[in-house]
Amino acid sequence: MITIKKVEGRKDLRTFIRFNYELYKGNEYAVPDFLEDMQETFDRKKNAAFEFCESDCFLALRDGKVVGRVAAIINHKANKTWKTKNVRFGWIDFVDDPEVSEALLDTVAKWGRERGMDKIVGPLGFTDMDPEGMLIDGFDQLSTMSTIYNYPYYQKHMERLGFEKEVDWVERKVTVPTTEAAADSAKYIRVAELSMKRYNLHYRRFKNHREIIRADGGKYIQKVFNVINKAYADLYGYSEMNERQIMQYANTYLQFLDMRLLSVVENEDNEPIAMGVGIGSLSRPLQKAHGKLFPFGWWHLAKAIYFKPEPVIDLLLVGVLPEWQNKGVNALLFADIIPTAQKIGFQYAETHPQLETNEKSQGQWAHLDCVIHKRRRCWQKNL
Repeated sequence: MITIKKVEGRKDLRTFIRFNYELYKGNEYAVPDFLEDMQETFDRKKNAAFEFCESDCFLALRDGKVVGRVAAIINHKANKTWKTKNVRFGWIDFVDDPEVSEALLDTVAKWGRERGMDKIVGPLGFTDMDPEGMLIDGFDQLSTMSTIYNYPYYQKHMERLGFEKEVDWVERKVTVPTTEAAADSAKYIRVAELSMKRYNLHYRRFKNHREIIRADGGKYIQKVFNVINKAYADLYGYSEMNERQIMQYANTYLQFLDMRLLSVVENEDNEPIAMGVGIGSLSRPLQKAHGKLFPFGWWHLAKAIYFKPEPVIDLLLVGVLPEWQNKGVNALLFADIIPTAQKIGFQYAETHPQLETNEKSQGQWAHLDCVIHKRRRCWQKNL
């Protein structure tokens, strides 16, 4: 018999977080949740998303042993923006037992109905900055620190429970051109030069993460992330990041970032109109660290960041203001990052998940050697 326990207190939360690690221990493709980061994600005082979200986490147990987990989330901002009444399920993991998956999702559905929701969707996080989408293809590909890995049997459980496709995302493995001439043959540098001259555009550089945090009296980082807010505004389920969220994400990720992999394009008024950011892959280091910073996990991360980076660059975000799209600005970002990736020694890049229906986003890879190697799905079911 399966019993459901609501997560209460730090001990329960640690069990909730570490169940993912235990379930995938030894799996060469799964990247464990980062314990310390996840603790902050579910901390109502530290995670700014709780200003407009409500959530509870649940554990599934059989004979006292944890066999599954799930978070129930309502993003009130997204529901208001998209005129929906959706309850989200996120951070879902379960053993291959239909009773477990059914009990977890029934719990989220009941939780949502009690709060007036009429549809259940997921896997989704609090916002688009959290991992989203259940893997349905690419189980033999290494995951990234910002995406979900799950076993193939998850999809069968969802279909058995009557869930249907809401949207799909795809990810690409992109080969880094071996020479600058190869990048030029892909037209990015040529298009970038034309765009830069025609519209009087330029790059803005930063030496370290403290410099960008302090730039323009602390206001510049807000401007950069507002490019993402506007670029992603029409994408599925997106909810605009507020000032506190922006600082939260900046403080979390910029400390790990090689500033050479941050590309910011400004117009003639020195206002940011586009940004692209990548980070050397931390997937293998997180596996070696067992998903924990302490006591020795920090060394594996530091080694990968400062001394011996992995041959993979994870492309975290690429965004261009809507009014600047189709003007060659995307090419500026690629023309900036490609030579840097070559110099550092990256062999290929992992793109962030992109909606399969986002034609502009899909088209930007046309001139690069790449392949879709992962697909993930958001499921939905009426309550």
